[in-house]
Amino acid sequence: MLLPKYPDNPTPPAAHTHTPTAPEPDSRALPSLSISTGAVVAVIAGGVVLTALLAAVAVTAVSVAIAAVVLRSVLRENHRR
Repeated sequence: MLLPKYPDNPTPPAAHTHTPTAPEPDSRALPSLSISTGAVVAVIAGGVVLTALLAAVAVTAVSVAIAAVVLRSVLRENHRR
């Protein structure tokens, strides 16, 4: 059988000793943000307005689709006569 060959050097390698250092203070502090109540009210009002506009567009699209179906039905009945 094959036997592994070990190195001839009987001394183990030098062990690395880790010396802990003191933790460094955070050098990157986040800037403080001050949000005024006026900005919050403006964002909420903008959201309400955009939501109302989206609802109006959806209702308009549905009503136009219904009107198209009704007109198509009326015109189809008119062509059959």
